Amino acid sequence: MGPEAVPEPEPEAEVQPVAPAVRPSAETIDTAPLNPPQGSAKMQARDVSVSYGDKQALKDVSIQIFDDRVTAFIGPSGCGKSTFLRCLNRMNDTIPSARVTGEIELDGEDIYSPRMDVVQLRARVGMVFQKPNPFPKSIFENVAYGPRIHGLAQNKTELAEIVERSLKRAGLWDEVKDRLQESGTALSGGQQQRLCIARAIAVDPEVILMDEPCSALDPIATAKIEELIHELRGRYAIAIVTHNMQQAARVSQRTAFFHLGELVEYGKTSEIFTNPRERRTQDYITGRYG
Repeated sequence: MGPEAVPEPEPEAEVQPVAPAVRPSAETIDTAPLNPPQGSAKMQARDVSVSYGDKQALKDVSIQIFDDRVTAFIGPSGCGKSTFLRCLNRMNDTIPSARVTGEIELDGEDIYSPRMDVVQLRARVGMVFQKPNPFPKSIFENVAYGPRIHGLAQNKTELAEIVERSLKRAGLWDEVKDRLQESGTALSGGQQQRLCIARAIAVDPEVILMDEPCSALDPIATAKIEELIHELRGRYAIAIVTHNMQQAARVSQRTAFFHLGELVEYGKTSEIFTNPRERRTQDYITGRYG
């Protein structure tokens, strides 16, 4: 027998970075380029700042919102993410002390231009709020309200078709089709939130803004809203504010991290949650603060 072979030393194991506490789901992974071609964004914000009187709430935020992506805004309370969301359909106009500077474009058109019809803007960029807020009307009238005032239906038949289509898209039709004349406020919390989403999409918007739409809901209702967001993706550009990082990882393809009124980091959700570029982002995602 020949001499015993000396085994080669095993290569040193590669040191892996510390994994963040949250990982995006497979459904949300964005395979598009990190920096898409200019002009492909549905909405574009440049150097947007917001002040309430002497207090500055946002500082020079620039971001793009895309048609076929869900964009999540995350960050600790008071960081400016909801303030920025409200800028996208001029909801801050309702606050006398608010002052907005910078540019926000929808399909290349400045939404803060004097020529912009704010009523039409809010039809194109719908809003779903943190707390469900159905009108004190029937389920049918909640959804029919927008199409009626915007003249989207020529007759009752067309209006009924819009209501049915909107409730189906919101995943609510099968639950309420036999009780359309009952009050919308009689529905459960999760059903009320889906009713509000149906109301928003009934006017055929291009963008849907959601301000913590699941924070007042139980886990089952939350799962239904998240499933609905997946189904609506691609039909509308969607931006969602959430305190729940797991939710952001589940539903979004792009994530923006806000801190103290600044946009710290913005990119693919998969990269923000697994390989953030900024130390503040990593500290927030791994639970060091927030």
